[in-house]
Amino acid sequence: MAFTLTIDCGGGGIKGSVLDEAGTMRAHPIRVPTPYPLPPDLFVKTLVALAEQLPNADRVTVGMPGMIRHGVVVATPHYVTRSGPRTKVDPELLEAWRGFDARTALAEEFGLPTLVLNDAEVHGAGVVAGTGCELVLTLGTGLGCALFDGGELAPHLEMSQAPVRWGMSYDTYIGEHERRRLGDALWSRRVRNVIEGFRPVFLWDRVYLGGGNSRLITAAQLARMGDDVVVVPNTAGIVGGVRAWTLGQR
Repeated sequence: MAFTLTIDCGGGGIKGSVLDEAGTMRAHPIRVPTPYPLPPDLFVKTLVALAEQLPNADRVTVGMPGMIRHGVVVATPHYVTRSGPRTKVDPELLEAWRGFDARTALAEEFGLPTLVLNDAEVHGAGVVAGTGCELVLTLGTGLGCALFDGGELAPHLEMSQAPVRWGMSYDTYIGEHERRRLGDALWSRRVRNVIEGFRPVFLWDRVYLGGGNSRLITAAQLARMGDDVVVVPNTAGIVGGVRAWTLGQR
């Protein structure tokens, strides 16, 4: 039986566990705050230190925010900032992260086969049914997005960085900072408006809402979204680490 170390990297925290082939956790998840400033070498050291507190594994799955292509970071929104989300971007960090081969660096440090994907893609791997067009949106520090067609992962789209209104991106418009400012009721209305705005763009068969804030959407707004919108557990960001190895990619 192969065991998978899965690490879910967010803007505010990094958590991980080890799972068996059925997706059952062998250890209680461990979470550490995301350190800032966060150059790539500290990112790697943080993940290795977290893994040392968990049982041994045979392979590694890492989900992280941003545009990740074939394990290489094209852009990441939070880790290039000086003190965390919504703080100033550090030009040196921006340059350090651009083109960083995270998969190779982590594989060398762990000495194990390693898969690095966008965090919403790993999350989606844990929940999609594998039929039709399925959209996964994660609500946390910002907005994560992953699209699946017949269980195959479509090319990643950084919807979080698209402008929405008032000069805001989706990342900020329905991110954690705005949720705290508005309160859950008004924030939930914003989430529903985003879902309805995306509907004619993706024409999905089903939408999965995950991430730590998905459980804060009010029942009234969730009911108005329709039966094709489903809230899923945040643990999918870890559980999906096993199924991520079997994903096809278009």
